[in-house]
Amino acid sequence: MQRHPVRLPSVFQVFAALGLFLLMAFSFTAQLDLPIQLALYIGWFVIIGLGIKLGHSYKELEQAATQGIANGLGAVLILLAVGALVGTWIAGGIVPTIIYYGLKAIHPSIFLAATMIICSLTALATGTSWGAAGTAGIAMMGIGQGLGVPAPVTAGAVLSGCYFGDKLSPLSDSVILASSMSGVEIVEHIKGMLPIALISYIITGILFTALGLHYAGNVDMAQVNDVILAMEQQFVITPLSFVPVAIVLVLLAMRLPSFPVISLGSVLGIVWAIVVQNMNPLTAMNTAWAPFSIESGVSFIDAILNRGGMESMLGSVAVIVFGLGFGGLLDKVGVLETIAKLFERKVESAGSLATSTIGTAFLGNVFGSAMYVSLILTPKICAKNYDRLGYQRKNLSRNAEFGGTLTSGMVPWSDNGIYMASILGVATLSYAPFMWLSFVCIIVTILTSYMGWFVDRCPPTAEASEPASEDSLDAVAQKA
Repeated sequence: MQRHPVRLPSVFQVFAALGLFLLMAFSFTAQLDLPIQLALYIGWFVIIGLGIKLGHSYKELEQAATQGIANGLGAVLILLAVGALVGTWIAGGIVPTIIYYGLKAIHPSIFLAATMIICSLTALATGTSWGAAGTAGIAMMGIGQGLGVPAPVTAGAVLSGCYFGDKLSPLSDSVILASSMSGVEIVEHIKGMLPIALISYIITGILFTALGLHYAGNVDMAQVNDVILAMEQQFVITPLSFVPVAIVLVLLAMRLPSFPVISLGSVLGIVWAIVVQNMNPLTAMNTAWAPFSIESGVSFIDAILNRGGMESMLGSVAVIVFGLGFGGLLDKVGVLETIAKLFERKVESAGSLATSTIGTAFLGNVFGSAMYVSLILTPKICAKNYDRLGYQRKNLSRNAEFGGTLTSGMVPWSDNGIYMASILGVATLSYAPFMWLSFVCIIVTILTSYMGWFVDRCPPTAEASEPASEDSLDAVAQKA
């Protein structure tokens, strides 16, 4: 049978297809109480239908979807490993111990700023925002609830710190991906981000400090003392519980692969549950799969500690699998490329270049449902504009990182949005308004670009070269 020539979708076709997907995504979650997995599943067939109309064969589209899933399976493995880690670390008294000492040591007035700093240092040392949120982040959520700070606010401070540390760490997969896909050395990429990132970090720290002072006056210390007493009654609290945390963080900082290191952490959690908490070995081992269960009589403790296990992550796994496949289909059909061409017509300055790149990266998260989709497609789509206008590629990698990494946790159906909501126990749209570092960093980037600050020039070229090799995907896969 004769094939029609393959062509890019029109602007109308793109907005019709994506508009239908967004309508389903929001109506399913906000109005109909249906899972987002169904919206992504149906979205596959919307894009497949568009792809066939544009001349692609079904087999090609199916392969694009499965390839998109394959490229992101490392994230699925880490998600399951973190689920096991959370369950066993709660059972082993590791998370309760961190919360216990945190409630005793951290004053409410500096809690939010301290949360951002602790999570940023954890992510910087380990190179993973997921690992930082799954360890330090969970503990800070517990401390915040004990101090009476609203969970979405604490989650915003956690994620501000996690994403700051992640995007400045040479160990980070997002750093490796954004720099390599843009054709920039990792060190140059980090140096290009550093000035704006530090300015934004200081501004965000001041904002969280001011907000922390507001909540400090509302803390009921009697409730805090009740929580501390209940922790002592339910768990064996000992400084030895910090040993598994130190081991996992050191191994991640040594650039060992995340999946086996986090899995080792869950094994240590089982050992601590048996040896320190005197738990039945079979019950302790089961917490790696099923959520930990406790009835302490204190609602706060039950809410924060009845969680974890790989089983609790299965819904998130389904979202990520469908999302990755959806992103693979969008890439194959050329949806984001069509959107980028709309931006290209108005890009004539460093400011408009930064704005369009950040916008493209954000759309990569919204419609690609995964940070890696955003960081791969954005440099490929936008590189020629940087070459044409005479701006160094490290401007491209920086803007792609800011638009892709910093917004990835704001999209409810993206891999980061699903993961962070699951691990922190707060809905994505509830914590997103408090991801202040992301908003501040993007605003500072756009403003300074329009003013010509922190922008590096180079001789313009008539033809844009390919920004990067697909080998960068192998580097990320090896890290995961």
